[in-house]
Amino acid sequence: MYPKEMEKSIRKVEATREERLHKLPERMSEKERQEVLQKWHPDYKPEAKRKLKIGVSKGSIVPHEVADLIEAYPLIKPEEIDLSQVDYDVDVLIIGGGGAGTAAALFAYYNGIKPENILIATKLRHGDANTMMAQGGIQAADKENDSPIIHYLDVIGGGHFANKPELVAKLVMDAPSIIKWHEELGIMYDKKEDGEMITIHGGGTSRKRMHSAKDYTGMEIMRVLRDEARNIGIPVLEFSPAIELLQDDDGKVAGALLYNLETEQYYVAKAKATILATGGFGRLHIQGFPTTNHYGATFDGAVMAYRLGARLRDMDSVQYHPTGVAYPEQIVGLLVTEKVRSLGAQPVNADGEQFVHPLEARDVEAAALIRECYGRKKGVVTPTGMQGIWLDSPMIDIIHGEGTIEKRLGAMFRMFNRFGIDMREEPILVFPTLHYQNGGIEIDAEARVLGKNNVIQGLFAAGEVEGGVHGKNRLMGNSLLDTQVFGKIAGINSAKYAKKAKIGKLSLKHVNRYIEELRKAKIKEERKAPIIFPDYRGEQVLSRAIDIL
Repeated sequence: MYPKEMEKSIRKVEATREERLHKLPERMSEKERQEVLQKWHPDYKPEAKRKLKIGVSKGSIVPHEVADLIEAYPLIKPEEIDLSQVDYDVDVLIIGGGGAGTAAALFAYYNGIKPENILIATKLRHGDANTMMAQGGIQAADKENDSPIIHYLDVIGGGHFANKPELVAKLVMDAPSIIKWHEELGIMYDKKEDGEMITIHGGGTSRKRMHSAKDYTGMEIMRVLRDEARNIGIPVLEFSPAIELLQDDDGKVAGALLYNLETEQYYVAKAKATILATGGFGRLHIQGFPTTNHYGATFDGAVMAYRLGARLRDMDSVQYHPTGVAYPEQIVGLLVTEKVRSLGAQPVNADGEQFVHPLEARDVEAAALIRECYGRKKGVVTPTGMQGIWLDSPMIDIIHGEGTIEKRLGAMFRMFNRFGIDMREEPILVFPTLHYQNGGIEIDAEARVLGKNNVIQGLFAAGEVEGGVHGKNRLMGNSLLDTQVFGKIAGINSAKYAKKAKIGKLSLKHVNRYIEELRKAKIKEERKAPIIFPDYRGEQVLSRAIDIL
């Protein structure tokens, strides 16, 4: 159900389809990639960022939206919190109930921690996380023509060589065993009739190593992990986000202060080991972009860890997925999985012209789409003034046979079909959308959080909250893999640590020290963090017509 002006452009797309079926554009040279990134990718707008004024990463350049939360006062007055009344006393506290947190809980259990001595505290319901929304797949080099070494090179190259090598090594080496573990748990990946795993390309990959469960991959992983945790009996405290980490009198991390959203009460959760698995910052809408992220992705974990002394890295880099929905208005910003392009859909402009290879790395692809709309002025304009590029989805069934879209892209098909758009017959309109926090809290290869000079005792991190794995740009399928690999590592090492740790008197002294630092920097007390949820009231309502320039 496209407006007439958009229908005119669709006719041009259809007219060039036969020619495009037999010819893809060449991949860009490294020089061309750098040129398009420098001029058109949002990360390269210096006016959109500033240096941090305080903390262990003082002087680091981050988006204004991130700095606003780092340079903010706590929600509580530490002297008003009674830490002598402990509500939960566990060996391992996991903050976040998505893929990383649930994997961490399972591996803590597998490594000797009793279920009743583990606690998952999560902001919403168990599983309300970006993992559930991840569609395209999970990478693992487990085919004969592939290897973890090749996977490693793809990750490092895709991250513009800014990745932390030891983390990438862990990611790629553990990937095949993660897929095996998933199979044993009952996760249903797509397979051929003979049982062989179906694998496809992602942007920036040199081998077909993307394992998928149709286009519900994250949901399928989360479904099975959550069932496993429930069957084991691991306790989950829902609607209870953490708002501050706790230390003991020796400076070890000793749990967290939780806030129950229903009762509006604070709860003291004491723990020998604490794992941050709080996800990223998508709901900060960096530079005003719409987002694919779930409602609770507001950078909470990094804010709390930074106050305690954790280092941040690569926070100047933001991933904008090339293909977020640009029409209809009701679902603007939602993800159109990269799998759509992997299966043959081509990005084309208003005149039906190909202008970029469909599987460049995400940052390059996104920059090329922005250039086409705002530089070459060949985007498709929607009735609300947003611009977009056609993704020629009917090519998928033409290439792979009728029924492929419904069989392998069921979620995409239904999402558009609700609004009268049949992606088997008509192209879909897309534009880059805020998708992923490339950087985060710095960890070592054991998933231990790093401070200014050393490891912060008792604190671990896994998933999107941590940085270093992906460098300056993440490849498709490595986010789900990150949650599982580093969730596993955090679970194992937190269990080892908790068996030996002894916790002293609980304290919020680090919060008082941070408040003093804020005051010395003359930062006003009008901003508070963590924000827990985004604010869409009044002037905070997101404008859909993005002013890229």
